[in-house]
Amino acid sequence: MGIRSHPEHRGDMTSPSTTTPATTPSSRSWRVARLTAPLARRVAGRRFFPLWAVVHHRGRRSGQDLSVPVAVRASGEGLLIVLPWGPTTNWVRNVLAAGSCTVSWRGVEHRCVDPQILDRPAARPFFGPATWFVVRRLLGAQAFLQLRRTGSGVERRSAR
Repeated sequence: MGIRSHPEHRGDMTSPSTTTPATTPSSRSWRVARLTAPLARRVAGRRFFPLWAVVHHRGRRSGQDLSVPVAVRASGEGLLIVLPWGPTTNWVRNVLAAGSCTVSWRGVEHRCVDPQILDRPAARPFFGPATWFVVRRLLGAQAFLQLRRTGSGVERRSAR
């Protein structure tokens, strides 16, 4: 098993597989992702870095366990994930089809259920003015994935 050779996911990853679109987007959000990807891969899901998390899910067709680093925001009892490439990426479709996933965030594994796609107006209340500016202008996100956390989460015991 190897990491797919997508530009966003080159380098060391904690997972053997990841899902991303096969084509390279040309938007501003893609350029930002390319610049931040090396750092995101190293810190996603760690205890003291709450901006990025890792979504663990199962492929709808392959049945493989997959993961992808994402930008995440707490939203009450749930998590809100910015989708700069929209809700049709494979990993989002996998989570929607399964109805659940696990998110490694702040050093804890969170079991999440009830995935829902939100549009900009529905997601706006979860962001302050500065973060909304980044989401809207820099990332150009039109869609967001809202997940509901179940239980209190399980602390990861890894040597990071």
